[in-house]
Amino acid sequence: MKTIKNIAASAYASSAGAIFGLIFLAGCSALPTPPSRPALYDFGPGTLAPAPTDRRAPLPPLALDDVDAPGLPEGSNAVLYRLAYSDSQQLRPYSQARWSQPPAQLVQQRLREHLGQRRAILKADDAGAQARDAAQGGQLPLVLRTELEEFSHLFASPTDSAGVVRLRATVVALTPAGESLRGQRVFIARTPARSADAAGGVAALAEASTQVAQELAEWVEQVR
Repeated sequence: MKTIKNIAASAYASSAGAIFGLIFLAGCSALPTPPSRPALYDFGPGTLAPAPTDRRAPLPPLALDDVDAPGLPEGSNAVLYRLAYSDSQQLRPYSQARWSQPPAQLVQQRLREHLGQRRAILKADDAGAQARDAAQGGQLPLVLRTELEEFSHLFASPTDSAGVVRLRATVVALTPAGESLRGQRVFIARTPARSADAAGGVAALAEASTQVAQELAEWVEQVR
């Protein structure tokens, strides 16, 4: 009799264990899947080979101020797009894409790269470097200030889009009487995107930023 009871109890325990195991597995399968991390983008590795030697005389040093971004959310790393065919006034962020740094900092790096090919680039707040230059009988370097007014992946239609960069550049001279305006210009670049998604948008914006940096560097050479 005891043997029959033990067999029954053992069978009950095994059955209960199996049921519990099924319930546990079912509970695990119902757990939410961890959200995927947004893809992180920048402008690429930049120049990977030394630039050819430029035999022209070097240009005077230039002080580059931090790029201001009045047209973008402050401190945001979001990759932004606009639907010009629907609501062009609304900036929308890609949910699964981020810049590695705020766009203003990425643009500043690209500007420094192109401006520095023929001249020394100083920080605008580097008063020590400016004072040394003046003490040696030279003039204070010109100061370049820039404002990033537009930096977005713009869709003219669901299948036609481009990276749009608009940058306002102002060059001033520092004089004992104050600042003297030497030049101002707005640079606009619109580069077609290869695909209608975040990857296509960031590639187009990187190319447009390079175009703006090249055009600005050429313009600054003419400013006196």
